[in-house]
Amino acid sequence: MFPGFTLFGRFFLSSYALCAFVGIFSACPVSIYFFKKRVNEKNADISMIFLFMFAALGTFLGMHLLYGITNIAYWNRLLEAKDFSDFLDRFGIIFGGSVFYGGLIGGLIAGGISAKVQKLSMKDVTDCGAPVIAVIHGFGRIGCFLGGCCYGVEWEHGITFHNALIESANGVPRVPVQLIEAGFEFALAAVLWIMLGKRKLYGRLLCLYLIVYPVGRFIIEFWRGDEYRGFIGALSTSQLISVGFFVGTIVFLLTRNKGAKTAHS
Repeated sequence: MFPGFTLFGRFFLSSYALCAFVGIFSACPVSIYFFKKRVNEKNADISMIFLFMFAALGTFLGMHLLYGITNIAYWNRLLEAKDFSDFLDRFGIIFGGSVFYGGLIGGLIAGGISAKVQKLSMKDVTDCGAPVIAVIHGFGRIGCFLGGCCYGVEWEHGITFHNALIESANGVPRVPVQLIEAGFEFALAAVLWIMLGKRKLYGRLLCLYLIVYPVGRFIIEFWRGDEYRGFIGALSTSQLISVGFFVGTIVFLLTRNKGAKTAHS
């Protein structure tokens, strides 16, 4: 596989980051086009660019923060650091990985704040942003496959990693769950793009994503073999978060619809 490459002999660029950038530059321009077409405002494209920038920052912070939270048992090692350099090394190990759901939460919060500050239509922003999440994550999962992280359980007909970043992934054939999830994300993105173009479920496309994706993620998690990602009981942390997103979105839609009926009664 291809974990990544080194720039200028010093900076390592992972396949995940590279693929995520491909997703960003593939999906964001399309989303900006739809948003500008919908709102028909002079600087709509600039507004969305700023929103995506803030969302990207929130995503970056959120994905690393949640990874660090899953490693909370090792936080005491930060206090054992010999000097500041050692502290940074330990901090990098504990918070250096990433968790998609943390990035999703951080991105949604930062994007929502940006939309509020810029006084953008939240319905149009969320509709146009929903497919972007699926596309970027789909490309990100291809990056996971190339790097050998987020790997699947052992399977005799699977794919064998030989130079994965995670040593435990190497040497045995495994279910390519990264590619399965990537395909699922791209299929979901295609549905969202079509519905966006036809103005179906106006103001609810993000909710659709937050209902459908958690179901798929919950199922796919059973074929994940990287047990270091964390478990609470029989379920992984991502499965529990999937349940939270699914239930929370359903409750949000029900209360929103109930409020709308009350307002028109």
